Amino acid sequence: MMKAIEYLLSIDLNYIVIGLIAVFFTLEHLLSTQFSFTDRGKHFWNSFLFQIVFLIGNIFWAIAFVFCIEWLNQKEIGLFFLIEIPVWLKLILGVMLLDLATYWFHRISHLVPLIWRFHRVHHSDTTMDSSSYFRSHPIEVLFWFGSAPILMSAIFGFDLLTIGMYFLVATPFLVIEHSNLRFPSWSDKTIGLVFTTPNLHKIHHDQDQYYTDSNFADIFILWDRIFGTFKYKPAEEVKLGLVEFDEPKKQTFWYLIRSPFINIEKI
Repeated sequence: MMKAIEYLLSIDLNYIVIGLIAVFFTLEHLLSTQFSFTDRGKHFWNSFLFQIVFLIGNIFWAIAFVFCIEWLNQKEIGLFFLIEIPVWLKLILGVMLLDLATYWFHRISHLVPLIWRFHRVHHSDTTMDSSSYFRSHPIEVLFWFGSAPILMSAIFGFDLLTIGMYFLVATPFLVIEHSNLRFPSWSDKTIGLVFTTPNLHKIHHDQDQYYTDSNFADIFILWDRIFGTFKYKPAEEVKLGLVEFDEPKKQTFWYLIRSPFINIEKI
């Protein structure tokens, strides 16, 4: 079992992401989609540019990230260095605790105006599909995405195996959650009791701030249910994006890159 896990974790995560995007992007073209596109070509081009920036940012982020985790492990910093627990239990706890930390970091990115300036780039997408997973400002990718795992490693002593397992589980969730495919409503009332379903995550991308500030969890929607941020509305009633980014000129790659440094009034 551990050999299988180690083999999966040895695969470059970028290859996994690209493979998932290719599969779901193809399905979105072949099957009935949930949200219509007014200009799919322009959306694809924007997504492609964000994908390139995302992957390049991941390279620099990974170097610093691995250095920090290895340094913490060498110094034996964290609670798991004080207790003896099986590897399988450490992996399960690691995935759950890292997802909990990501929930809070995600929630903070909506509450702190400076961080929201960068995070709103992800929410500005009015025609979401699986490639929207990449639609994040490079500064947010470099300085914010790795903060939760590093902090949790300092507290609990997570190693690269545990963190790798978290990303291996979280990445498919994130790609599927952003996909422009129809999912049955019954999945929200069954799977959605514990896990984040695509319909529940799309509510998080609704233009209405009441819904935007909800359903923050990447894997376990349970965190939103526990901490009072769970919201529900039928998927067909969701209107994606941010009102202040509705104009076509505000959907271009270069505008979105500059947008955190522009005073855009929240509507």
